[in-house]
Amino acid sequence: MKTTDEPIIIEQTFNSSVESVWISITEIGQMQKWYFENIPAFKPVVGFETQFNVQSEERNFLHIWKVTDVQPIKLIKYSWEFEEYPGKSTTAFEILKENNQTKLKLTVETLEDFPDDIPEFTTESCRAGWEYFINGRLKEFLRNV
Repeated sequence: MKTTDEPIIIEQTFNSSVESVWISITEIGQMQKWYFENIPAFKPVVGFETQFNVQSEERNFLHIWKVTDVQPIKLIKYSWEFEEYPGKSTTAFEILKENNQTKLKLTVETLEDFPDDIPEFTTESCRAGWEYFINGRLKEFLRNV
């Protein structure tokens, strides 16, 4: 992922309230059920930081998140960095009410280039990961809440 890449945008509409979607993306107990089960803590508060490791094949990715913007029940944004690799991005979750449904718009922007030689850092890999989480796991999670 490079700063010259277009932002990655994933949108999904849920048959859930805006409050339910907000809680699912900001409350640690719910995040662990559909997102990363090993997130140790999370708070929708600007400045909050958390770290957790994700292993892919033989590589470790120590995720470092810092919340940068919060508008309760509307938007949460945090930066993503990895201890072992250069690069930085932001992920924004925007919640919009549409008729009797809730639309979630996820936007990933690259602030500092990631390495070219790591497959997980390609734009295609990032997009596929977010589609898996938002269009797959979160959608299924909210269907059962």
